[in-house]
Amino acid sequence: MNRIIITLDGPAGAGKSTVAKQLAKLLNISYLDTGAMYRALTLKALRLEINMEDEDALKSVALKTKIEFVDDGQGGLRITLDGEDVSEAIRSLDVTNNTFYTARAGKVREILVEWQKAFGRARSLVGEGRDLGTVVFPEATYKFYLDADVEERCQRRIRELRAQGKVFDEEALKKDLRERDQKDLSRAVGPLKKTTDMIVIDSTGLSVEQTAYKILEHIN
Repeated sequence: MNRIIITLDGPAGAGKSTVAKQLAKLLNISYLDTGAMYRALTLKALRLEINMEDEDALKSVALKTKIEFVDDGQGGLRITLDGEDVSEAIRSLDVTNNTFYTARAGKVREILVEWQKAFGRARSLVGEGRDLGTVVFPEATYKFYLDADVEERCQRRIRELRAQGKVFDEEALKKDLRERDQKDLSRAVGPLKKTTDMIVIDSTGLSVEQTAYKILEHIN
């Protein structure tokens, strides 16, 4: 079978990760979580107390870092950072609020984009992120832009954190999400874009399964 690349771009909280996982499972192909890669690198930089605004320092960390996806034996993937499972650690608010620095650093993105391209050269996959269809896989077989109402995206994040037993300020979280949207759209390197060759899917009011099957309708 020819290699198939399916990309899901879109803002934070649109459901890209959960939908991409479901889609990869339905199609029996690999799943690439690019956001997790940036989060893992951010976690390492924070642990090393690196100045997050120092692009050269972040690049130096990236060059000495090994990030891998490992099958968890249950149809899912865990992410490891230099051999350590950090699947939960990368979802902390501290990492969430600082990942923007690694994502906007051009020298860092060059390294991670090459890792992502290499992952895609070897297999069919469903990938999700901010610049998958524009920068990483511009030649993708299918490109989707997954969106949702900003209030619903906020509520999804709130439910996720509550389920994890996390303590947080709801209003601050909503403010952070809106700021992340603006940063993703306006950053100089690899900004979030909705291009004319992307199929727009609005997941507002839809479950993960409903959204995945809506995407499948276009693929089929």
